[in-house]
Amino acid sequence: MSVSKFVVAAIAMSVSMTALGAGSHGSGHGHGAKSGEPAKFPEGGRTITVEMHDNYYEPEAFDVKKGEIVRFMVENKGSLVHEFNIGTPAMHEAHQDEMMMMVEHGVIQGGKLNHKMMEMDMGNGKTMKHDDPNSVLLEPGESKEIVWKFTDKGDIEFACNVPGHYQAGMYGDVNFN
Repeated sequence: MSVSKFVVAAIAMSVSMTALGAGSHGSGHGHGAKSGEPAKFPEGGRTITVEMHDNYYEPEAFDVKKGEIVRFMVENKGSLVHEFNIGTPAMHEAHQDEMMMMVEHGVIQGGKLNHKMMEMDMGNGKTMKHDDPNSVLLEPGESKEIVWKFTDKGDIEFACNVPGHYQAGMYGDVNFN
């Protein structure tokens, strides 16, 4: 592990321990305040390419219009597992508890995912599949797309909720025109 990767990992671990004490103000990925909905990509629609690096996004913010459908082409260019998740700050805060559980159970292992563990039944029919339409969880070098309709103006952001990443600054603003 290079020195920079070690520093990023050490910061993420120390910050994530602080995050454990934070309370939740909502529920996970798709619950709570509305951030939009999945959609079909319209012909001639807008595509935004999002690169995830180790604890920042490129671009760091983007503008949308209420009702706009955007295709996000998301690629993990970092050396760690990262998430692109569209939601409100309260949704992200609540989701961070779920992501901590994924680390604690060995689903997220630094730069890789244990896909078999993601299928494990966590009770009440819940798994750690991470298959919500507003979110992708990617290993280094992976890419996926999300097509999202921004139905309501509001306090919406995109974020990586892997423990410590949000706290280290891996989030960005969705600005409404």
